[in-house]
Amino acid sequence: MAIQLYQFAVSHYCEKVRWALDYKGIRYQPVYLLPGNHVSTIRRFTRKTAVPVLVDDQQVIQGSSEIISYLDDTYEDQPLTPAAPDQREQVLAWEQQLDNEAGVAIRCFCYHHLLQRPKAAIPVLAAQTPFYNRWILALTFSRVDEIMREWMKINERTAAKAEQVTTQTLDQLAEVYQKQQWLVGDTFTRADLTAAALYAPMFEPAQYPVPWPKGRHVPKGLLSWRDQNQDKLELLAQRYAIMRDARP
Repeated sequence: MAIQLYQFAVSHYCEKVRWALDYKGIRYQPVYLLPGNHVSTIRRFTRKTAVPVLVDDQQVIQGSSEIISYLDDTYEDQPLTPAAPDQREQVLAWEQQLDNEAGVAIRCFCYHHLLQRPKAAIPVLAAQTPFYNRWILALTFSRVDEIMREWMKINERTAAKAEQVTTQTLDQLAEVYQKQQWLVGDTFTRADLTAAALYAPMFEPAQYPVPWPKGRHVPKGLLSWRDQNQDKLELLAQRYAIMRDARP
């Protein structure tokens, strides 16, 4: 049975795992789900409803960090975790910070602005799923907006804090990347993968499987932030581009 990855196209945590699988040359079957409607599908495998979820024969692994650890332990080619204990510790510390702080903040910040533009949000949320999901989201968007804001605790106050964390972490990353090519040591690791994947919605790479908002549909709050941080974002976009040749 092929490895299956249950995911949202828009999720930057799912992008982490897509990239890890591609980088390691592991073939898999993507299963794209519509946020909200995904619950019954994911509960077939685990009590928690979060994605990504990787199913590899009888193994079910939930969470991007846990999945990458499983892949490195099970499929040894193209390791993303350093063998040296000191570098391993540094890489995992970066990943934990990025996952728990920057990733959550980026999600809150982006959705706060994106949900104010239904014509931009609907194609992104329904990306890679059957076409009729766009109609469903359009008909129920006010409720979708309410549920997502409640679920992820998104409001003016939390979005302002999220913007601050997103900027501060980007500053930290830029400070390192201006001095050296990779966050830890002299090779690409899961720390760099995490940084580039989680910030990808801010620089919108073409390989990310969603239709990014264009023109007047781009929320002004996001556009303004990108303009102010373009030079630092470019450092992450460069790392993303350097490694994209490893992907199909």
